[in-house]
Amino acid sequence: MGDIAGKFDKAYEGKSVEDLAAAPVDALKGVSEGDAQLLKEAFNITSVRDLGTNKFFLWAQAVSKLAD
Repeated sequence: MGDIAGKFDKAYEGKSVEDLAAAPVDALKGVSEGDAQLLKEAFNITSVRDLGTNKFFLWAQAVSKLAD
């Protein structure tokens, strides 16, 4: 899994990639409970999978890559 596990809080150390995808977004290092609440309210994002597959984030990522 490379360094992906290092992007998560210690409580998620040793978890499978499936478990990491299902984890709440505040399991990511640097994302607070307050941040997670705002993501839920704005985009209905509750899990890492939701964050990674959100159409707005994907669109922004695509535009950024094309601009580079």
